[in-house]
Amino acid sequence: MIRRLRGGTDLLTAAALRRLDADLAWYRALPAEDRSWIGLVAQSGIASFIAWYENPGRGSYNAAEIFRAAPPELTRSISLQHTLQLVRIVVEIVEEHTEELAAPGQHSTLREAVLLYSREVAFSAAEVYARAAESRGAWDARLEALVVDSLLRGDPDDSLHSRVAALGWAGRGSTLVLVGTADGPMDEVGAADLRRAARRAAQDALVGIQGSRLIVVLGGEGNLRDKARDLLDRFGPGPVVIGPEVPELADAGRSARAALSALDAVRAWPSAPRPVHADEILPERVLIGDSDARRTLLTDVYGPLQQVGGPLLQTLSVYLNEGRSLEATARQLYVHPNTVRYRLRRIASVTGWDPVDPREGFVLQIAIAVGQLADGVAL
Repeated sequence: MIRRLRGGTDLLTAAALRRLDADLAWYRALPAEDRSWIGLVAQSGIASFIAWYENPGRGSYNAAEIFRAAPPELTRSISLQHTLQLVRIVVEIVEEHTEELAAPGQHSTLREAVLLYSREVAFSAAEVYARAAESRGAWDARLEALVVDSLLRGDPDDSLHSRVAALGWAGRGSTLVLVGTADGPMDEVGAADLRRAARRAAQDALVGIQGSRLIVVLGGEGNLRDKARDLLDRFGPGPVVIGPEVPELADAGRSARAALSALDAVRAWPSAPRPVHADEILPERVLIGDSDARRTLLTDVYGPLQQVGGPLLQTLSVYLNEGRSLEATARQLYVHPNTVRYRLRRIASVTGWDPVDPREGFVLQIAIAVGQLADGVAL
C-alpha cells in the first residue's frame, strides 16, 4: 500500500491542481508564483499523509508543517476558507483514486485513513489561522491604544493616518470623542465587546481604556452625537460626556481634552443629563482652570455680544444681576419690560444661549465674568 501511494504522489498532485484550477476562481486569480507554492503545499500534504499512514505514531498532520514548504506570505494570500477548500479537494482526489492506489481489499481502510487525516489537518489549519488572528488582534489593540494615547496628548504625528488606516479607519466625515467610566474592571472580552458595539454604531471607531476610564473616538458622516448615545449602555453608572465635533481625526485631541475636562468638572453639576455635551459644562470647566473652556466663552459668547454692539451686553448683565427679573431690569435701564424681552431674545439668537433658562443663564453669567476679567486682552 505504501509503495502504491508513493508511486501515485505525482498523479494525485497533478489531479488536485487541475481540480483547483477548474473549481476555484480565487486559485485562478492568484499570481503564478503563489499557484506554484500551493502545488508544493498540496504535494507536501500528500507526502505527509503517506508518512502518517506508514507510521501514525511518528507522522504529522500539523498544518504548519505542511505549509512550511511555502513562504509565510502565502498565508496572507489565502484565507482559512481557501485552505479548507484546498484540503477538501485534495481529499476528494485521493478518494477518487483509491481504487487504483489501494491494495486489494483495503479500499475502505485507505478511505477511512484519508478522512481521519484530513479532519485532523483541517482542525490544525484552523488552529494556525486562529493563532495568527489572535496575534493580529493583540497587535491591533496595542496600535489602537497608541493612537488613542497620541490623540489624548494632542500630538498626532505624520504616521497617524497610516496607523489608523491599518486599523480600518476610513476617514470620511467628522470626529468626536466620548468619555465615561467602566462598570468594574474591563478585561479583554469586555474591551472587544465595546469595540464591536462602537464599530456597529459609527463608520469609524477607536477605543481606549485607561484604568476605569473609557474613551471612544467615533468618526463618519451623519449625526455622530446620536450614534454616541447608542453606546450609553456600554458605560458604567455615572456621567458620560460627548466632546465637540471636529473636522477630522487629527483634531480629535481638542474634542478629547474638552470631554475629559468636562468629565472632571461635571461633579459640580449634579443634575447634568446623561450624556452631557462638553460645551454644556463650560462654567464648571472654567472653574477647574480649563483654558479651552475660557477661550470658548470669550470667542463664542462674550465676543459676539461685544461685536453686535448696542445695549445687549448691558441688558444681559443687569438682567442677571437683578435676579432675572424683567421688571427690575426695565426699571434699572429705564425701558419697557417688552424691550427687555426683545433684547433677551436677541441675546439668545446671537449667543445660542437663552438667558431665561436657569442653566443657560448661568453659562451667560460666567461668560460675562470671564469677559470682564479679560477686557483689554485680544479675544
